[in-house]
Amino acid sequence: MLAYQSCNGDASARWCAPAMRIASGPSYISAVPEPVDSTSSPLLPLLTLRSTVVFPDGRIVVQVAGAENRGVVDGIGPDGAEIVAALLTDTGASPVGRIGVRARLSGRREADGGLLECTLEGRARVRITGSRLLDGVPHAATEAVTELRLDDDATPAMTRVLDAAETLAERDPSFPAELPGLLRRERRRAGRAADLTAARARFRPAEKDAVLQELDVAARLGRVADRLEREVARLSVEDEVRVETERRIDRHQREFFLRQQLQAIRTELGEADPADGELTELRRKVEAAGLPDAIAAEARRELDRLRQLTPASSEHQVLRNYIDWVLALPWQRRTSEPPITLDRVEAALDGRHYGLREAKDRILEYLAVRQLRGDRGRDPQGPILCFVGPPGTGKTSLGEAIAASLGRAFYRISVGGVRDEAEIRGHRRTYVGSLPGLFIQAMRRVQVADPVLMIDEIDKMAAGGPGGDPTAAMLEVLDPAQNRGFTDHYLNLPFDLSSVLFICTANNLFDIPPALRDRLEVIRIAGYTVEEKVEIAWRYLLPRLFDEHGITEHDLQFTDETLSLLANRYAREAGLRAFERQLAALMRRRARRKAEGERGAWVVDGARMEDVLGPPRWAAELADQMPEIGTVTGLAWTANGGELMTIEALRMPGTGRLLVTGQLGEVMRESVDAASSYVRSRARELHLVDPELRTSDLHVHFPAGAVPKDGPSAGIAVTLAIASVMSQRAVRRDVAVTGEVTLRGRVLEIGGVKEKVLAAYRAGLRRVVLPAANAKDLRELPSEVRGAIEFTLAATMDDVVAAALLPRDHRALSGDLPTFDEVAAHAVDLPPPA
Repeated sequence: MLAYQSCNGDASARWCAPAMRIASGPSYISAVPEPVDSTSSPLLPLLTLRSTVVFPDGRIVVQVAGAENRGVVDGIGPDGAEIVAALLTDTGASPVGRIGVRARLSGRREADGGLLECTLEGRARVRITGSRLLDGVPHAATEAVTELRLDDDATPAMTRVLDAAETLAERDPSFPAELPGLLRRERRRAGRAADLTAARARFRPAEKDAVLQELDVAARLGRVADRLEREVARLSVEDEVRVETERRIDRHQREFFLRQQLQAIRTELGEADPADGELTELRRKVEAAGLPDAIAAEARRELDRLRQLTPASSEHQVLRNYIDWVLALPWQRRTSEPPITLDRVEAALDGRHYGLREAKDRILEYLAVRQLRGDRGRDPQGPILCFVGPPGTGKTSLGEAIAASLGRAFYRISVGGVRDEAEIRGHRRTYVGSLPGLFIQAMRRVQVADPVLMIDEIDKMAAGGPGGDPTAAMLEVLDPAQNRGFTDHYLNLPFDLSSVLFICTANNLFDIPPALRDRLEVIRIAGYTVEEKVEIAWRYLLPRLFDEHGITEHDLQFTDETLSLLANRYAREAGLRAFERQLAALMRRRARRKAEGERGAWVVDGARMEDVLGPPRWAAELADQMPEIGTVTGLAWTANGGELMTIEALRMPGTGRLLVTGQLGEVMRESVDAASSYVRSRARELHLVDPELRTSDLHVHFPAGAVPKDGPSAGIAVTLAIASVMSQRAVRRDVAVTGEVTLRGRVLEIGGVKEKVLAAYRAGLRRVVLPAANAKDLRELPSEVRGAIEFTLAATMDDVVAAALLPRDHRALSGDLPTFDEVAAHAVDLPPPA
């Protein structure tokens, strides 16, 4: 028995060759077949096969393992009994209607593993017309089938089968070599030839079963021919691939031997190899670069590896790029700085930027430490500054000014939107097209080891993702204890970043992860007042813009009043970008008129600005508005600086509901609930109308509903609005308030005081109510702001009510608005909170 074939189910099979055959593989005896139109047989035991097929006139050995098939074989009497064999690959499928084979059980024996080997001899195709269990054993009713025979033995399909078999026998060692001879002998019996081919060739069980089910001999022969021709086509493709592969291998081997011969000839002639000359030049550069010992040793090792590779190798180019990166980095090259003169540095900083005293003082302190140490071998650890403020306040340009005043190279790295850790640490060399990270690339560009690197928009880095967490990688860069040996994944060598002066910028400090924020020295840049904008325009903006637009101060003339009007009515924002755009718009219009031939000077005034820039974007000062009931001017902090926020409250007939609108966060909604509870608890002192809200509803609204709002600092503004509407007392509109309030009426400390006060100052408000705990923040304000604004430091809500809530008879008071003293004189004398 030869050619073992496994079976996935109840039976497995191996083909037996008759005594006259010596070839391996499945074999069929060439006995005279029984007539295919024999009369129908009685019920016969049904043996279901899983991974093989028995054909008429064929002998096969199957291994029976399943309980059902074992019962079929055990229920048959002595050898020689007949059964029906059918292929059923799907468990539970019905054999009814399928073509099976009536076979004779010619032998059986016990095999290893509890298997039973049975020898089956196929007799004829039969159609299974029904099946049932007799004594627990499946039996099948069958009927004879008639095949559509071919009379012409030289059909084209038979020729195709014979040609394909001969081709496969010549080109495929696993194909049965004797099959073409058997087919020529069975040429006059086309159906037998098709069965013989399907049984002996490498057909899958489903393909064999398809041949068995086909009763049209011509179609059966065509199916077999198609399968063999597909196998021939597959071999042709494999041969083409093999030939091409061998050709390439031969070419590379030929090139290798020719290069070896060329090297030997050059050696005999005393000529140098160009590749050796390139490697020699690289080694000379490594020795002359003054690399640290560990870095130089690694570079020499990579050069030795490069020498062993041919230029055609892909790894050759990877190693060459790596060595180029190592040689291009400033491992020990430092800036040749002039002697430190603090006066010179301070003058350079003042010449580039107006104000920003805190940032300038921190740089001067750093330089003073270097001057006192007097050593150049190792710089003291520089401050890692983080400028936090609204857009357009000069954070990036201040970094450039610092680098220029120090005489160092400057490079800006924008990390906004960075989502992959590899952008910080670099890609490993195993990746195609890998490169070092942003910081190593920056060091290569500046070519010194102690530049000023500005990390712009550090608050907009993405924290975490499929590519790793770039903010975590930034910890190693900015940590003084780690950046002396920063290891980029591409270089895989420690690079010293401790001499770099890092400066970060951010709009919102709280978007920076706490671990990273802990390593930064935060300097807040709150924004500019109108006076500062006017001064910056005279010193910096106007000279530069005149030069950029090709006009002079004789063509366009400004005054302090017109610049103040421009800043207050057209560019009321914390930064300078909108202010600069409006100035540029005026200059473009003047440049166009001058190019058209208009002579003379334009004196910029309100009418000229409205003609060029359009109607003012901002209204006149809020102090001109009349007091209103239920309307309070609050102060808010945003990433773009401080802003005014109006809070409105309205009482209407209802059932005691409290409605809050304006796209608020949870914290602000809770502030509204706390304010309502506090006001109702003070009903007697405030003389509230319907304090129990039995017949009234209360609606609190925060305008600009499309803008999300959150935070507790609107607590006293909301409390004031509710107290006003429930007591029918107007609120002063020339007062801005901010602060958190508790249920007991205490006013708590809040943040962003500088930004909020500057927003009130820009809007023309000159009275601000702040929590008493924020008194320490007033010293951060510019002196002109502190002198112009009257601050009320409130410890309780009683202080806020006394300062901002007008008495019911305020219309009887003389003048447009009552003074603070008049308000205090008419205020209700409230007891202290519990």
